[in-house]
Amino acid sequence: MGFNCGIVGLPNVGKSTLFNALTETASAEAANYPFCTIEPNVGRVAVPDERLAVLARLARSEKIIATQLEFVDIAGLVRGASRGEGLGNKFLAHIREVDAIAHVLRCFEDGNVTHVEASIDPVRDAETVETELMLADLDSLERRVSAAQKKLKGSDNEAKAQLAVMEPVLEALRAGKPARSVVLDPDEERILHGLGLITSKPVLYVCNVEEAAAGTGNRYSEQVAAFARAQGAGSVVISAAIEAEVSQLSEEAEKKEFLASLGLEETGLARVIRAGYELLGLLTFFTVGPKEAHAWTVKRGAKAPQAAGAIHSDFEKGFIRAETIAYQDFVTAGSEAAVKEMGRMRLEGSEYPVQDGDIFHFRFKA
Repeated sequence: MGFNCGIVGLPNVGKSTLFNALTETASAEAANYPFCTIEPNVGRVAVPDERLAVLARLARSEKIIATQLEFVDIAGLVRGASRGEGLGNKFLAHIREVDAIAHVLRCFEDGNVTHVEASIDPVRDAETVETELMLADLDSLERRVSAAQKKLKGSDNEAKAQLAVMEPVLEALRAGKPARSVVLDPDEERILHGLGLITSKPVLYVCNVEEAAAGTGNRYSEQVAAFARAQGAGSVVISAAIEAEVSQLSEEAEKKEFLASLGLEETGLARVIRAGYELLGLLTFFTVGPKEAHAWTVKRGAKAPQAAGAIHSDFEKGFIRAETIAYQDFVTAGSEAAVKEMGRMRLEGSEYPVQDGDIFHFRFKA
């Protein structure tokens, strides 16, 4: 699994259209009225990576298995969602379960598609949703702080550590700032993660533009980009309408030809994934052989045993060392045997930090 990303936003901004296109399904009903998404829809897509096909060809692999990205389409939020307006807290709970938030913003004008605020202003819309998420976190955290303070009277060390994190975060929320704005050390970050606060999650703003602006963006997407930079968040331009058309094409050549006709080199999905990987600090490693070429995802900074654990927990528990080949060395040599002859295969131990594109064979004891 690459990562789990919740798609949020106001009603009628293109969330479900985007979800359907990205997952090439029709499981989320896309309709021109609020709350057409009644339950969160989950879809998995293969993460596109040209390196995987190259490795499979060189190794003559029978199968190619890409790493997976999971999208969760969550119903549109409105003002007052934190107080139960619209579909309210039910959907706020779903957002707490994801790793990151893809916040879709309407950056196109179309008189045939209604807007709950009656005008197009993506930065205002972003602030509306962010406010609701902060209010939900504020309510949750105030109750947690009260409970921890009671435990503190009994010299509870865990409560003391939690309060050291919760109190500055609570202060930030009261000042109208998201939980992720608070600077914490690694141990405190782990405590924050355990609190399940929505605004502690990284955010990627997805600007849904008209077809003509898919390659360059427009004045609305430029406003969002500036807003995102100020928050230390990411942003990406995409046209849900184009993605919907691309998803209907079965042949890869057809997709490339269609995109080229619009002046685009890649799908919006590829841009979303790349931005999401950067946002979450993820990287890809490979296992390659005659049976299959397989892509795997770990957090940047992960050590070799953790990469082994991404394949199977027993690999991490019994980790001995990793036979390691850099992607470019494999491509240059043309085969694993040739890499060995060149002396470019390395034996790495438990402290080795995984590099993007590494090809591993793990040695482990049962």
